[in-house]
Amino acid sequence: MDMKELTAKSVAEAIGICYPECSLTKEEIAGMLETPPDQKLGDFALPCFKLARTLRQGPPVIAGKLSQVLSGEGIDHAEAVGGYLNLFLKRGNLAKEIVEAVLANPGRWGSSSVGEGKTVCLDYSSINIAKRFHIGHLSTTMIGHSLKRIYDFNGYTTVGINHLGDWGTQFGKMICAYKKWGSREEVEKGGVQAMVDLYVRFHKEAEADPALEDEGRAWFKRIEDGDEEALAIFNWFKEVTLRDAQRVYDILGVQFDSYAGESFYNDKMAPVVEELREKGLLVESQGAQVVDLEAYGMPPALILRSDGATLYITRDLAAAFYRHATYHFDKCLYVVAYQQNLHFQQLFKILELMGCEWSKGMEHVSFGMVSYEGRALSTREGYVVYLEDLLNKACEKALAIIEEKSPDLPNKEEVARQVGVGAVVYFDLHNDRTKDIDFRWERALNFDGETGPYVQYTHARCCSVLRKAESFLNIEPDYSVVTDDEAQDVLMLLSRFPETVRKAMDNNEPSMINRHTTQLAQAYNKYYFEHRIMDANDPAGSAARIRLTDAVRDVIRTGLYLIGMEAPERM
Repeated sequence: MDMKELTAKSVAEAIGICYPECSLTKEEIAGMLETPPDQKLGDFALPCFKLARTLRQGPPVIAGKLSQVLSGEGIDHAEAVGGYLNLFLKRGNLAKEIVEAVLANPGRWGSSSVGEGKTVCLDYSSINIAKRFHIGHLSTTMIGHSLKRIYDFNGYTTVGINHLGDWGTQFGKMICAYKKWGSREEVEKGGVQAMVDLYVRFHKEAEADPALEDEGRAWFKRIEDGDEEALAIFNWFKEVTLRDAQRVYDILGVQFDSYAGESFYNDKMAPVVEELREKGLLVESQGAQVVDLEAYGMPPALILRSDGATLYITRDLAAAFYRHATYHFDKCLYVVAYQQNLHFQQLFKILELMGCEWSKGMEHVSFGMVSYEGRALSTREGYVVYLEDLLNKACEKALAIIEEKSPDLPNKEEVARQVGVGAVVYFDLHNDRTKDIDFRWERALNFDGETGPYVQYTHARCCSVLRKAESFLNIEPDYSVVTDDEAQDVLMLLSRFPETVRKAMDNNEPSMINRHTTQLAQAYNKYYFEHRIMDANDPAGSAARIRLTDAVRDVIRTGLYLIGMEAPERM
């Protein structure tokens, strides 16, 4: 049940009557329908300016003709205003159809089977081994996690991949530092921070003793050569890092299907390099091997250094071939910051030049940078905000607010966790992903306006209404009372949720669901304050308003789930 689709069908029939020569499909008409800025102008509007070119009549004439013949399921009447055809829906019918459709399949309103039989790989989070998980990893982690849920919701088979940063000479230096100054007990106890401390010490000591750099390189060479001791320490470092990271993933509710990182592709690059050579794509440049992309407006892509060493793009090429051979993906998304735009343009172009038709399904899902309280993060300057610390602080702040506002709330710690973590996730996913984010506490944990706690509180409010509504649940609802302007706003937002979910998937943009869910919460709160939900003197009307509340609760919960948030039932 899609009100836009039903409206487009009625408009198509009217066009067929007035202009039988016009071949527009109802899908094309649905794409032309707009939501008027003012409810007095209708529920939908059709701008007739595009039609004017085809039909060779003025837009006001077209709108006028269509308004006279337009009828159909759910349409009350139409008005011609200038070059617009304003469409008004039958409110009583609208309420019944939308609410019953939402409640017929709880938790699935907006889902589809469009992705059935298709697979999408999502490369996100991609933390570095032996480095702590910081706030800069929040966007890639939560955008990827949300997209995985959105694609699942639309019937796709999804593969979440954490492409670990686990290759490079820094790991040789870490082993060198560990062998000289570390111990297994210290690293097991201190986790990643103990490894970071060893790495920092290595660089300080190397300033006085440059020979340490050679020792570090030698240890990395031992990793490359498969040395048993070097690999054992290297793999143990990975285990410790993933154990630390898992605590953060557990807090966020994030899971992966694969942790195949850079080192996994170490033995898979040679065939790709050889194929590049066979296809005449590799050329020598100052002793290095590159793919010349000048004809496509890009600098050369460095594939092998002059000493034969591989680079990120070499491993990403090998990863692309492996993923396609293993998962047979229809789409492969890379959720990586916009600084890597050129890298992915080069990667996709090389695959295209190699004749890989499947590369058309690969996409770089870029996002902006994160700052904290007005300051850019900088590892070199020592200004780093670790994600686990941020999430724990958010939960502490949420608990303090709950202690103040709702001291008798049961299970306060659990609700504080849901609200605190949700506030961070919401803040990260509220704006278009390509925009930079400045994380600020006073905005993130506000219980008013466009914030995570506000939307969660609206869900809890709906749950509260439903807990008190038991005596009305078995009464036949009278939807004729749910026809006021406030209810109409709520109903239209419910009806547009499936379209929003589809657009969010098509654009790989979770913020669309975030904003739509927020608008629904705002519309319901306005309705809640303007109308009495339960009235003993109007049981049938109360039953309708309660069912509307239940539909809102269900869709808010679904929207929050799709962006990676929980929906507390009490706050």
